Amino acid sequence: MQKILFVGAGSMAEALIQGWVEQKVIPSENIYVTNRSKFERLIELSENYAVNILDNHECICEMDLIILATKPKDIQPAMERIQPFISKDTAILSVLAGIPIRTIEEGIGNRPIARVMPNTSATIGMSASGIAFNEQVDDYQKVLYLQLLEAIGIVIEVEEDKLHAVTALSGSGPAYLYYLLEAWEAVGAEFGLSKEVVRELMVQTIAGSAAMLQSVKEEPIVLRRKVTSPGGTTEAGITALENNRFNEAIYACIKSAEARSRELAKGQ
Repeated sequence: MQKILFVGAGSMAEALIQGWVEQKVIPSENIYVTNRSKFERLIELSENYAVNILDNHECICEMDLIILATKPKDIQPAMERIQPFISKDTAILSVLAGIPIRTIEEGIGNRPIARVMPNTSATIGMSASGIAFNEQVDDYQKVLYLQLLEAIGIVIEVEEDKLHAVTALSGSGPAYLYYLLEAWEAVGAEFGLSKEVVRELMVQTIAGSAAMLQSVKEEPIVLRRKVTSPGGTTEAGITALENNRFNEAIYACIKSAEARSRELAKGQ
């Protein structure tokens, strides 16, 4: 895939661009960006990552891969804008939450299409992505898609319908963790700790806990119980979480995000 075009220039597009450029997966001169409006955003991406701004839609026919990265509500006009110029050999990769492959096939033709849900940790090469393919993607093309995404994290193939759950879990997951860190910083301030101290402590705690899960291969419940001494401080904290229905809040969070992804799909 020599030339790649991003249609849309939001946070996910930037995360992928930054990840691929900084990980030296794709030369910046092979990456092009376009969107319907906000030309200043394209200039920003061009200045930050040395990518090209697509200024002639006729050049779309030269693209090997087009990445759909608009807001879901903007995808229909975006496809109408680019469809007349797409080569029959051009593959498609969609990072749009909730937009089914069927909608893309109807909008720009029956061609190799992959639908992926990465997260913004792609920026530092640590995304967790789920991916689904249409029937036009052959084994060779599948390898190319997977190599692109494995270069910026892990990628797991799932049935397309399961991408709603992937979106709710890992796609939105970084936001949940950042929200939790906000709460930790707020309560730390009540105890007189600076935001910087709390952040350093808790970021290392998150990183260490994730590394433990990867290295020791024990279930989370086992690791939790090893930290939770009877009558100790951790037990007091866990009890407070249970009393405040922490599990119910997490369930509601994930189910609401998954349901919203399905609502977006129904609108197509």
